[in-house]
Amino acid sequence: MSGRSGYHAPVTNNDENQLPKLPPRDPDGHKGTFGTVAIVGGCAQGGSLMLGGPCISAVAAFRVGAGLVRLAMPHPILAEGLTVAPSATGVALPTNDDGAIDTCGAAVVLDGLCVQADCIAVGPGLGRGESVESIVLRLIVQDHRPLVVDADAINALAEIPELTREFKAHAVLTPHPGEYRRLASTLKIDLDPTNQTQRPEAAAALAQRLGCVVVLKGAGTVVSDGQRTWINEDPPNPVLGTAGTGDALTGIVAGLIAQRIQGLGLFDCARLAVRIHSMAAKAWVDEAGADGGMLAMELCERIPQAVQALRAS
Repeated sequence: MSGRSGYHAPVTNNDENQLPKLPPRDPDGHKGTFGTVAIVGGCAQGGSLMLGGPCISAVAAFRVGAGLVRLAMPHPILAEGLTVAPSATGVALPTNDDGAIDTCGAAVVLDGLCVQADCIAVGPGLGRGESVESIVLRLIVQDHRPLVVDADAINALAEIPELTREFKAHAVLTPHPGEYRRLASTLKIDLDPTNQTQRPEAAAALAQRLGCVVVLKGAGTVVSDGQRTWINEDPPNPVLGTAGTGDALTGIVAGLIAQRIQGLGLFDCARLAVRIHSMAAKAWVDEAGADGGMLAMELCERIPQAVQALRAS
């Protein structure tokens, strides 16, 4: 991966950079074999309750093959979250009287997750505020657990002073164009994430600046580690334009990373996740005969068949 300062043009060549195949699943494996994902998300503050995002991410991580998922959510909404994703293990984030996450208490929980999990995903439905920024900062300064940064956690990155110096995690960022713009503005990157000719350069510039992998979502999702850039060439699918599908992608990325598949680094896990996400959406369209109305959980149900199609025979 490139350095965190300066910029050089990425190599974009899908012909020479084909997707690797996933290996057959170990028939002797068990839930410990296939990795543990921790999902940090959800908001119980004030009148804005959000719990769907992290639950969808948790289900997607299971569907892509992760053995265990720990769902870390604010205490007041954790029980409800576990009714949506009952296979997950609940980890309560302590809160203040107003429902905001208690920073000191959350730090202890996060440190424990960094020990227990093989990959941590942060951001779905997390909300805004100083406590969120503190959570994100605590995770990006560690470098011993891979991290997937999505949604509100990306917005929090844009508020962290000296971000390029603080960012040490081995991470995948999954911004949509709006989140990209906010973070790029902080990092003084002047590229348009909606301009098809600029999107590969935009993803690569952010990846180089932070030393991470970037998944720039949208029609023709771009994945870049700053040196290599891959574009999903599947036809754009309008059924993905609905709430929760981005959270599903977060869970797919984290679930693949957590399995510690030999030979697959963050870049390969990210682009395989994008293809699985796309294939699952197409499967829904083929079954439903419709170009709208898919629910994010319905997308998750079709992840296993997409994974199987990408396995080596």
